[in-house]
Amino acid sequence: MKSKWITTTAMAAVAALAFANSASAAGELNIYNWGDYTSPELIKKFEKEFDVKVTVTDYDSNDTALAKVRAGGHGFDIVVPSANYVQIWVKEGLIEEARPDQMENFKNVDPRWVDVPWDPGRHYTVPWQWGLTGIGVNTAVYKGDINTSAIFLDPPPELVGKINVAPEMNDVLFAAIKYFGGDWCTTDKEVLRKVRDKLVEAKTKWLAMDYSVTEKLPSGDYAGVYYWNGAIMRSRLKNPDVKMGYPKEGFPYFMDSAALLKDAKNPENAKLFMNFIMDPENAAMISAFAKYANGIKGSDKFLPEDMKTAPELVVPPEYEKAGEFLLSCEPETQQLYTRIWTELQK
Repeated sequence: MKSKWITTTAMAAVAALAFANSASAAGELNIYNWGDYTSPELIKKFEKEFDVKVTVTDYDSNDTALAKVRAGGHGFDIVVPSANYVQIWVKEGLIEEARPDQMENFKNVDPRWVDVPWDPGRHYTVPWQWGLTGIGVNTAVYKGDINTSAIFLDPPPELVGKINVAPEMNDVLFAAIKYFGGDWCTTDKEVLRKVRDKLVEAKTKWLAMDYSVTEKLPSGDYAGVYYWNGAIMRSRLKNPDVKMGYPKEGFPYFMDSAALLKDAKNPENAKLFMNFIMDPENAAMISAFAKYANGIKGSDKFLPEDMKTAPELVVPPEYEKAGEFLLSCEPETQQLYTRIWTELQK
């Protein structure tokens, strides 16, 4: 009888402890997202509506995020990987099948972004933003053709030593492969040799592979960038001399999506947030801040007018066919690309 009483008491204590831990975590949400990509107004609105304290931690590349979460002990609930990385997260068991397709606001997702190759039917992720990687140039410094990857691969004298390149392997390799007439996911040794040699040579003419474009491009610290279109738009709003170029050789489209981490400490709050960002008004807040398109129907009416016709967001017809969605390559191909990237980082 005594033994049974002790066991019952112990069970009650464990249950109480579990409840206490649950209660202490119920008011928190930890988001791991790309730097300068999360609307502060959106976070304030979510915190107020759900009485949840949100912490946002930044990363600068898909590989950085993946390595951090693989290592464990990170404490994050939500991550925002790009389309070409989602299946890596799924196959490694790092994100939960949260079933956003069964959430209340899923009806707002544009059909274009529902049955996507990286997450068919959206069982794991919800749209965050999408856009493209292109060229940004301060036209007060350089007045030539900016619709070419030569801006950062064979930079003109005016831009040498003043170029910043996005620190994201696949975006950079995509442009370089297309520059030499190759197809994305190629394993052609001759093409990849040219890509490697060109990138190593071109890097000597760059200033940085940095993340602070929205400050340094409009200020004049950078005169040319290979970077994401939303950041180029934000730079142009600060300095009208900044113009967007679309590489005629080829440029990549991307979509980033929010996912629930498998080891999240606050999974219910994470699911609340995933549903929250599929609301049109909230999706518009995300876009209005970072200046990228989103995948939610009805958000247009909440967007600033200048986004609806922005030259950074509306691809000129003559360059539309040069764009291609950046998807995953086979692991063996990715290893080849990683070797090139590793050599570039030396």
